[in-house]
Amino acid sequence: MSDNRTRYRAIRTGLMQIYPKQLTGRMLQRMNVLAMFVSGIVGSGKTQNRQVAKKAPTRAKSESRSKQLSRWYQNEENRYEIYYLPFIESLLAHLAGLPLVISMDGSEVGRGCMTMMVSLIYQKRAIPLIWTVLDRPKGHLSAQEHITLLKRLRALLPEETQVILLGDGEFDSLELQSYLTQQQWHYVCRTAKDTWVCKEGEWFQLDDCAMPDLCLGLEEVRFTEQAYGPVTVVIWWDKEHRTPIFLVSNMELTDEVCYWYRRRMRIETFFSDQKSRGFHLHKSHVDDPARLSRILIAACLAYIWIVFLGTFAHQQGLVSLIHRTDRCDLSLFQIGLDWLEHCLNEMLPIPVSFTLPSEFLFA
Repeated sequence: MSDNRTRYRAIRTGLMQIYPKQLTGRMLQRMNVLAMFVSGIVGSGKTQNRQVAKKAPTRAKSESRSKQLSRWYQNEENRYEIYYLPFIESLLAHLAGLPLVISMDGSEVGRGCMTMMVSLIYQKRAIPLIWTVLDRPKGHLSAQEHITLLKRLRALLPEETQVILLGDGEFDSLELQSYLTQQQWHYVCRTAKDTWVCKEGEWFQLDDCAMPDLCLGLEEVRFTEQAYGPVTVVIWWDKEHRTPIFLVSNMELTDEVCYWYRRRMRIETFFSDQKSRGFHLHKSHVDDPARLSRILIAACLAYIWIVFLGTFAHQQGLVSLIHRTDRCDLSLFQIGLDWLEHCLNEMLPIPVSFTLPSEFLFA
């Protein structure tokens, strides 16, 4: 049996096991094409239709397989709620009761489009939960667009879930901060150096206090000319940064604010894995936001599966079979890809899951 067919059958079985209802007819056909899509993305390391089709395991000609994939992501009935949400609900159920660290960020996808992604920070990876795709190459969303996206996330979580949201300077709006506080979620967001704040009746700009080798936390601060707050502001300029970082948070402790913000950059690993180091999503020729959003369903399922394989290899003590034993220089994503290759080469069973073990959440 070819590697393509072996990989496809393993993925198809994994998708069917977690899907909440018995599939028949067109729904079953669409799930089969989704499995083909996920398998082709992993096998080719691409999201371009023609390249994915070459790694799809059917007897049809490559051009026919390519048309199958095109019809899948052009079909308006293939929605996030049907083909991705069940897997995210299962993933979150495995993490129930644990604090969830969430990051928001945007990146270019396809041709002339961008996605705003809300992801779960898991080890040094960012697991995609929800997203929106916009017909623009870059730029900031409005505060209301951010809130709308987070409301979709809120609907997936139990009321008592503790959430910590991390974001860059795009997410320091007063509207978003107010919404997060109302939800009793914590947040740490970057803010601008020329932001005005008030401490004990004295107004000043944050940049006025920045000095090398300084980490200054200001509690009970009023934020911007609108005097929002009280909030905590941190002015942080350590040896790792050539310029100071300015943070705003509803957490009280400076060390806590800095600890969590260090994890924000992990969403960048998701975009690099989906792009240059992985599936080259930015080189897809698709320029329609709705279609790109459907391609993301397959690409994100492929990503979660590969991260699962990386955690599986760690859990089972198998990393030494594919990597050096004195230290590990590879990410979960790269270990997952290497373990899949090892399984195919050695004709071993390929584990497939779209959930992640909770004990690795903060590792």
